[in-house]
Amino acid sequence: MKYAIITGASSGIGQEFARQLDQQGYELLLVARRKERLLKLKDELKHAYVFVADLSKEEQCYQLFDFVKDKDIDLFINNAGFGDCGEFVETDLEKEKQMIQLNIKALHILMKLFLQKMVKKDHGRILNVASSAGLMPGGPYMATYYATKSYVTSLTRGVARELKEKKSHVYVGCLCPGPVHTEFNEVAQVEFALKGITPQYCVSYTLKMMNKGKVTIVPSLLMKTATTAAKFVPAALCVVFVAHQQKKKMYHE
Repeated sequence: MKYAIITGASSGIGQEFARQLDQQGYELLLVARRKERLLKLKDELKHAYVFVADLSKEEQCYQLFDFVKDKDIDLFINNAGFGDCGEFVETDLEKEKQMIQLNIKALHILMKLFLQKMVKKDHGRILNVASSAGLMPGGPYMATYYATKSYVTSLTRGVARELKEKKSHVYVGCLCPGPVHTEFNEVAQVEFALKGITPQYCVSYTLKMMNKGKVTIVPSLLMKTATTAAKFVPAALCVVFVAHQQKKKMYHE
């Protein structure tokens, strides 16, 4: 039986990865902070176990790896993360520090640990969950979040090229969705300005593209168009457009 680990598994995209991988016959380790939600999800799956952890705390990243270091891991979904919205001078510094810890530091640590293990066996796949935000030159009113996701896309593409040049059979890719109908917008305090896709479609499309070896996965025609256009538009103009879109989706009190 194939073995997969999913961080941020208690809701949204992570939860949907668990459901679809369960249908594909994977044995799953579900990782998140919210134990009750993990247990509820576990009960609806065939072969799943839970590991409760707050991955924004560095030591718990190492605890997770130690827990599974003897397992033959086929797939690691590096999904835990969150966003925030507002003017940079007004947003909460502590929340941003936690975001950086989770979206960048935890993702980096876990990717490195699991990749080193997979490279030794020349077997395995890692998917880093980024965002279409990571393909843009900047994100006014979600500046820190956009910056964290740019880190994820840059890191993934760089490492994927290294693996290709050494002819490794290990896969590394990043998922860069636009709006997906999950709890993300509640945590980030935004409302989508563009039409979102379902978690079900997002995950099924991603799994198909991973099987094809696609490194940067954008599961929405609208966001493919936007991110492709961003390559040909001056960065300053692109940032103006992003600012306009972000203002439209902020909550107004």
